[in-house]
Amino acid sequence: MFSWLGKQGGGRERLGGADLVQTVTGGLRDLYLRKLLPLEEHYRFHEFHSPALEDADFENKPMVLLVGQYSTGKTTFIRYLLEQDFPGMRIGPEPTTDSFIAVMYGDTEGNVPGNALVVDPKKPFRKLSRFGNAFLNRFMCSQLPNQVLKSISIIDSPGILSGEKQRISRGYDFCQVLQWFAERVDRIILLFDAHKLDISDEFSEAIKSFRGQDDKIRVVLNKADQVDTQQLMRVYGALMWSLGKVIDTPEVLRVYIGSFWAHPLRNTENRRLFEAEAQDLFMDIQNLPQKAAVRKLNDLIKRARLAKVHAYIISYLKKEMPSVFGKENKKKELINRLPEIYIQLQREYHISAGDFPEVKKMQELLENCDFTKFHSLKPKLIEAVDNMLANKIASLMNLIRQEESNMPTEVVHGGAFDGTMAGPFGHGYGEGAKEGADEDEWVVAKDKPAYDEIFYTLSPINGKISGISAKKEMVTSKLPNSVLGKIWKLADCDADGMLDDEEFALAKHLIKIKLDGYELPGTLPSHLVPPSHRKPFQTAE
Repeated sequence: MFSWLGKQGGGRERLGGADLVQTVTGGLRDLYLRKLLPLEEHYRFHEFHSPALEDADFENKPMVLLVGQYSTGKTTFIRYLLEQDFPGMRIGPEPTTDSFIAVMYGDTEGNVPGNALVVDPKKPFRKLSRFGNAFLNRFMCSQLPNQVLKSISIIDSPGILSGEKQRISRGYDFCQVLQWFAERVDRIILLFDAHKLDISDEFSEAIKSFRGQDDKIRVVLNKADQVDTQQLMRVYGALMWSLGKVIDTPEVLRVYIGSFWAHPLRNTENRRLFEAEAQDLFMDIQNLPQKAAVRKLNDLIKRARLAKVHAYIISYLKKEMPSVFGKENKKKELINRLPEIYIQLQREYHISAGDFPEVKKMQELLENCDFTKFHSLKPKLIEAVDNMLANKIASLMNLIRQEESNMPTEVVHGGAFDGTMAGPFGHGYGEGAKEGADEDEWVVAKDKPAYDEIFYTLSPINGKISGISAKKEMVTSKLPNSVLGKIWKLADCDADGMLDDEEFALAKHLIKIKLDGYELPGTLPSHLVPPSHRKPFQTAE
């Protein structure tokens, strides 16, 4: 049983990347079917919270969900990542995307309508059929052969309406659909326009539907090149204030600032900031395939904890119901007392308040239930889930961690991601400590005459200055001693405790790099080694 946990006695077999994915996927599916699903079915978990998981939920590629008000650049963002149009794409200043579009890999370009999509067992969308034709007519899959989509799938959502427009009914529960996707995707990206920071009622409800998925949420402040630096500071502050009112967590969300489309920047004041932010966002998305197994494991743990709490709630309501008379009145009383019942169960079973479902939503769902058909508590079902969490999950996590270290790093390739990896337009190329890496002349030489003037005022002896003399000059930079100590170690190439004119010039150059906001290298790159020290330095290495 559970052969995927490895051999006994430490003789663990080493797996390749594809084998590991299949092993973890099979392990998760087996755990769910044997341990968790019986508990969910016994206490009608699927009627209250989330439909049962299927094979496709365990096997699908990482998914990214884009959410935002209309005309914030969601579809353009996908076009920017893929570097090509996709079937069904519409871009404009008005609310153009009126459907949920799953952008996925396919050998040929084409669209699959929602009604056909939800009967495909290979796609993880079968349970969306419960939202009816009003939703399925607004849902489609856009397939195309794109390198990016070999690693991830992207879900484009309809632009969220604001003002009077949000009063128009969509014909389906928009927030419930978003919640369904949020439980299954690997990353949720909220897009904001630098000129449209107001969070409408519908957008606020949409964000609240992501409750419990806070670790997946990232925020993108798009079109930031349309404002200058001073305005950008105000816009960023206003955005954080608006988000603080909607997202009820003490942690600050990560906000990426930039202009995510393939057009010239309108305002280039913050070009370096935009490049650094885009690089950070790309790295976050690129690492999703590597973290997919851990994400699925984490979501299964969250689901198991919720299922346990749900079982305690349902069994308590069953226990409190009278056997003959007064059932309807007792039902109303129990629904009204649900907040008190939560507190009682927290104390009795030592459960965190954060593991309980939202009270109001649970009360609404219980209104239509017959409490007499609920089941009493079955300790064996709870014990099976506890065993899964305490032993099986831990073993599977260890397997993932050990094998990940032996696997080549799996990242997203293609599209805009390839433009950020290498070449002169890669992030940080030719900047900071990398400046001069592809030049024949020593990069410090251009400023050396100015550094020499300072050097000779420090009274060198036999062409070198002591550490004390160098310190007097270096501390004028106001950098911390820990940083100056590292600079000294890098600049003192022959480790004799003194600096000659070239080593001193190198120290001043490294100080300048740090003062310009760049990081110091861990070891001195070969192109920064002073010319007179290159041969002995390289020999020593």
